[in-house]
Amino acid sequence: MTIDLTALGWDAERAADSRARAGCRPGRVARVDRGVCTVLGADGPVRATLGAAVLAAAARDLTRLPCAGDWVLLRTWPDGPVTVERVLPRRTALVRRTAGKDASGQVLAANLDAAAVVEPVHPEPDVARVERLLSLAHESGAAPLVVLTKADLAADPAAIARQLAGVAPGVPVLAVSAERGTGLGPLREHVAPGRTLGLLGPSGAGKSSLVNALAGAVVMPTQAIRRVDGKGRHTTTWRALVPVPGGGAVLDTPGVRAVGLLDGASGLGRAFADIAALAVGCRYGDCAHDAEPGCAVRDALAAGELTARRYDSWRRLQRELAHETRRRETRVAAERRGGWRGGRRRAARP
Repeated sequence: MTIDLTALGWDAERAADSRARAGCRPGRVARVDRGVCTVLGADGPVRATLGAAVLAAAARDLTRLPCAGDWVLLRTWPDGPVTVERVLPRRTALVRRTAGKDASGQVLAANLDAAAVVEPVHPEPDVARVERLLSLAHESGAAPLVVLTKADLAADPAAIARQLAGVAPGVPVLAVSAERGTGLGPLREHVAPGRTLGLLGPSGAGKSSLVNALAGAVVMPTQAIRRVDGKGRHTTTWRALVPVPGGGAVLDTPGVRAVGLLDGASGLGRAFADIAALAVGCRYGDCAHDAEPGCAVRDALAAGELTARRYDSWRRLQRELAHETRRRETRVAAERRGGWRGGRRRAARP
């Protein structure tokens, strides 16, 4: 079995990055299982463990561990084993805050060209979740879009898409039905040769069905939706890069129950570009948009130009980012003093 790596995004720039490691060949990580990578190479998929240099880099920063979508360099040893010797520089990275106390991040996917926030239209979209995931998508560096799935279950999916467009400034909003194959044309444009589309959304949103529809075959398991609430059960439990016939790839991620923002100030600003534009008109440059005089954001809120729901969502995410920034600064300062162990400050010796 041979694989055309250029169809997956291999190009001259990545080739130049790989020349420093003699005796290695390139490949793209399709999935990672407990430190063992399935890598798509020119000669087909291989299973590879992590080399010493990769493990050393990950010991300093866990975000440097290989993840689905990464381009890596592989070495085959004389006795047969294959190791990942280097992770090539990422052009984009979808990173969320981990649930631990160490203020660290987890890379969900790497080298995406487009990041789709997948949200079901039935029984109704969770607008606050869309806003949060859009902040993450913007921060990744990939081109964000919103994909409304299960459009066949809605009376007027186009109207829902228009409503969601109001909370996704400048972002395409597509209503699709993988079940009926409708609305997929504009989405297929993001899965062209050399391009990768990433899917991010909750369990039961229909991400795996989308992958199957785009791949033209059943490559990801799916489960039927529940009649009670129209939701599907959690199906995908790993991140997987799936090549698409004709070139390009789709990267499916597990359904995420909660996505914490780690360092997304610029992503948050783009996700709430309408409020950022209002803030330019505030009297004071350091306006907190709370009770200050001459606050253009509060004025728009009072005039009904900005909804209370969107304003509250924006403020909540701002507070979350500020909290994470303080935690990260505390961790970095403690690490410099050698006083940080396992997510907590090391107790001083008596």
